[in-house]
Amino acid sequence: MHDTHPVRGCSVSAPARLHLGFLDLNGGLGRRYGSIGLALDAPSTDIRVERAETMSASGPERERVLTVLARCSEALKLKGAYRVEVARAIPAHAGLGSGTQLALAIGLALMRLEGLSLSPQQIGDLAGRGARSAIGMAAFEAGGFIVDGGRGAIDQPPPVLIQSPFPEDWRVLLVLDPKAQGAHGDRETKAFAALPPFPAELADRLCRLVLMQLAPGLKEADIGAFGAALTEIQRIVGGHFAAAQGGSPWTSPPVGALLKKASELGATGIGQTSWGPTGFGFVPSPDVADRLYHSLVEDAKAMGLEIAVVRGRNAGATIAAD
Repeated sequence: MHDTHPVRGCSVSAPARLHLGFLDLNGGLGRRYGSIGLALDAPSTDIRVERAETMSASGPERERVLTVLARCSEALKLKGAYRVEVARAIPAHAGLGSGTQLALAIGLALMRLEGLSLSPQQIGDLAGRGARSAIGMAAFEAGGFIVDGGRGAIDQPPPVLIQSPFPEDWRVLLVLDPKAQGAHGDRETKAFAALPPFPAELADRLCRLVLMQLAPGLKEADIGAFGAALTEIQRIVGGHFAAAQGGSPWTSPPVGALLKKASELGATGIGQTSWGPTGFGFVPSPDVADRLYHSLVEDAKAMGLEIAVVRGRNAGATIAAD
């Protein structure tokens, strides 16, 4: 006997990601961007999708959910209606990949409900995500530390070149500014278009830092090498993007100030994810993370900031149907 009961509902939990920098903003070799990223165990976007009489959404990000739902439903030629409940959402426009993860989560849930089979990359295309970077889709698919090869002549998401586990003991100190937002949508597109040309020699330097220091440091769990490379990558890329951020490498200067103090207390690999405002620093163990958190939390509160200690996530999104 085959089980003919249709799937009633589908729950998906999708991980946030950090965008740690670019490889090549020059594009002289025929490919542009090339992103470095890391999946995180928190925050996450947790949704449930069920069949319904009419399209509806509840919880955070309601308008965004309805837009994605309509886009996916049209692209997949789905006839039914659906209800999406968002139990928890990655903060929007904070540099944590919220839009991509929401779109992928909804797309995957619809696939499972309707017995369809598409890769997260194809779902990403449906949802209109991953134009410059594949790290959100790669984080959704399998987690870990990710490097993609940038956009070439073909109109598809960049190829994933490295996808490697993040050391279990390391922790990430996230500094969030709930009052600020990073560039997104049309503003992001215009900001990219207005950036000055990126020197080829700096792209050369970034690629060497990633291939000969950052990635080997990660593989050998050498946080000194990893952190030094990442701080330098962020200095170069942040300097370039400062023109679009009011002359500062930080969308939120208070985040930059708090992370400077974190650096003095032992954090390494200091920087801003994507357009921010969220910043990050890396530490070698839970004990060090705990010490830094307690040293900085009062300063953070006084500046209107939030601190979270999170782990890298070496697994992709989870999905459960019933």
